[in-house]
Amino acid sequence: MRLRVVSARSEIPNLNPNEKMIHLAFRASNVDFLNLMQRCPRLRMIQVPPSYRRTMSDAIQVFMDMQGIELLQGDVWGHRKDLDEYFTVEDATLNEIRSLAASGANMDDVTTQIQKTARIGPELVKYIAKTKLTA
Repeated sequence: MRLRVVSARSEIPNLNPNEKMIHLAFRASNVDFLNLMQRCPRLRMIQVPPSYRRTMSDAIQVFMDMQGIELLQGDVWGHRKDLDEYFTVEDATLNEIRSLAASGANMDDVTTQIQKTARIGPELVKYIAKTKLTA
């Protein structure tokens, strides 16, 4: 699974319209979110850092809910944008999350266990567990 890392608003017009999952590494305004949704009509999930999430307007969150876009809070630790514009969650991690979720394990336990081995946020782990993502 790959998340497209967008580190500046100037990158939005150049995004692939087929992007489904994006991590915003800059403090986006409402206009930036609207431009992002226009540019990527298949968008299903946007991840923002926790500090940015607290400053977002309620209006854009409601609009994203109406569009069916999930807003997650989290970081992409250790990712270097100069090497790759995508943050990748390994297939082994995806399979482990799915198998733990399918076994009926508590979501908090699943998140704790996954975070010991993979550097992904708890909301992203829960999102992966509840959706049927393809790599």
